[in-house]
Amino acid sequence: MSGTSDKVGRCAICGKPRETDAYRPFCSRRCADLDLQRWLTGGYVVPGEPVEDGEGGRFDTGEDG
Repeated sequence: MSGTSDKVGRCAICGKPRETDAYRPFCSRRCADLDLQRWLTGGYVVPGEPVEDGEGGRFDTGEDG
């Protein structure tokens, strides 16, 4: 099954209904780019223990503390 369906999803960033699946799960290129920017600047952080590099040091997680 492809194409549109009766069940319209909502954008993961702004919550608007998606009119196309071209940028799924986002409604537009703008919202997809905003999500990418948040990942690249550390706006999203995956929880877990700090990771050590190969030389016994720790990577900077981008968090203060």
